[in-house]
Amino acid sequence: MDTSNPLASPPAGDPLAASFAASYAGVVAFIAVVDAGSFAKAGDRLGIGRSAVSRSVQKLEAQLDARLFHRTTRSTALTREGELFHANCRVGVEHIVQALDDMRELRQGPPRGPLRIASTVGFGRKVVAPLLRGFQARYPEIALDLRLDDRPADFTGDGIDVAFRDGRLDDSQVIAKQLIPMRLLVVASPAYAREHGLPRSVDDLTAHRCINLRQASGRVRDWAFKVDGQPRKLVPPSQHTFNDADLVLQAALDGQGLAQVAAYQACDLLRSGQLVACLGGQAPDDGGHYLCYLSRHQLPARIRVFIDHMSTEMRALDFA
Repeated sequence: MDTSNPLASPPAGDPLAASFAASYAGVVAFIAVVDAGSFAKAGDRLGIGRSAVSRSVQKLEAQLDARLFHRTTRSTALTREGELFHANCRVGVEHIVQALDDMRELRQGPPRGPLRIASTVGFGRKVVAPLLRGFQARYPEIALDLRLDDRPADFTGDGIDVAFRDGRLDDSQVIAKQLIPMRLLVVASPAYAREHGLPRSVDDLTAHRCINLRQASGRVRDWAFKVDGQPRKLVPPSQHTFNDADLVLQAALDGQGLAQVAAYQACDLLRSGQLVACLGGQAPDDGGHYLCYLSRHQLPARIRVFIDHMSTEMRALDFA
């Protein structure tokens, strides 16, 4: 059997081998079609003709007694059965790829290869990116790809290995490891405080100029507090709204109003006196900054050493 071609024919006269080879070739072709979006593109990716891909998928459908694709002259889409089969197959394929990566790393020595990292924009700029230089110096054979986006990381679709997120995640397939606290502070410039004073309670915010943050979802982010032991959220009337946390912070520095920001953004500015804080007695509970990765029993070495390095380095930072 030609092992260089996943769709090669098995030896004649072996029913078990023939059945397995048909299933294996069909699964390879099926996943290639899903990933590429068409039979023709899947054929190009596998180095075979479109008709060979189609035959392999048809044999698989016959074995499963189920149609996996809706096919038209212009489009190819998964059926409900196809979606279920793909979800189950993807896990197995990822395990095989992981096993190959692990064995390759064992043979080749130090951790190496590509590492794709996702982070929210503000946290990525302020905290993650500055720590990558030390990691790169320690593991020069790992190629880092940092992507800053305030939208939730799509581990499977975007091939993300590790993501940094704010607050807890409700996803049973993702391991979330808390790194540092995520404290929220209400801040203003000293000039604003002298001219307008500072609020003494959450209800006083309506009498102040406020600067809001629009999230990637399009919603304006709530300001979070804890009043008399109970969580309280509100969106105060705003003079300015930005969809970038750094612009919110800059507007506060410029004396445009009050802003609620994460402690990692403001700690240095508070120490230097460029900002002042208020409503500290009504700050919300810590939400936490988390390092997230897909649940795996055996992480590739490049991911494992990155998690260990960043966990140690971030916990040594002072955001008080």
